[in-house]
Amino acid sequence: MTFFAVENLSMTFGGLKALDNVSFEIVKGEIFAIIGPNGAGKTTLFNCINGIYPPSGGSVIFKDKPIRGIKPDKVAKAGIARTFQNIELFSNMNTMENIMLGRHLFMKTGLFRGGLMWGRNSFAGKEEADNRKKVEEIIELLELQTFRNKFVGALPYGIQKKIELGRALAAEPELLLLDEPCAGMNAEEKQDVVFWIKDIQDELGITILLIEHDMNMVMDISDRILTLNFGKPIAMGYPEEVSSHPEVLKAYLGVEDGEDAQIH
Repeated sequence: MTFFAVENLSMTFGGLKALDNVSFEIVKGEIFAIIGPNGAGKTTLFNCINGIYPPSGGSVIFKDKPIRGIKPDKVAKAGIARTFQNIELFSNMNTMENIMLGRHLFMKTGLFRGGLMWGRNSFAGKEEADNRKKVEEIIELLELQTFRNKFVGALPYGIQKKIELGRALAAEPELLLLDEPCAGMNAEEKQDVVFWIKDIQDELGITILLIEHDMNMVMDISDRILTLNFGKPIAMGYPEEVSSHPEVLKAYLGVEDGEDAQIH
């Protein structure tokens, strides 16, 4: 079974080709990273995968089923969750409430039925308790206990990034898309993110597709890496292969062929 694959994916905005025949396949259980300079098309690729943009061409396959062009909520129900480069939380809600939003895919009680059937023994009450239990497990995993009942708008940036990660995990994805999870963090916070990502992979069995500009983090944590430049794939392979690839060095460092350099 093909767990996840992108085949000849293209995305055009007017006369601009943001993605140009991008293809790759992800094996279940691995951490696959996508790197590239600013404007390389990385976030556009994520937007095509989770249904925000309808691709101009190509296909997206998840568990042997085509998902290109389906709506974001259907992508989430299929088992793909995502975090964003810019934090997308509700600042006037607390940590628990924000993470609980990730559980809406599993909630069967509608507004009318939930309003009439209250109490712990009702269906709505049991459903609420079950979902809160799952969220508590995520809060413990990400060490967010101190912030459970605090409004997220008043919390530090690094904590907000963790809460957004928690909300994505609440959807119980099989594939997790992480868009620059370390952006804006200090060295200690970045190291924590590395530990959490490995825990997510090892303990929860979630496959991870990662975009990140911190090359130390990418080289340390990734099983394989794809490099994009101006929407085109220029290299793919293991970290040690990609870090010394001539086209990658040229795109990142301006290094020409024959010069001795490596991305760290």
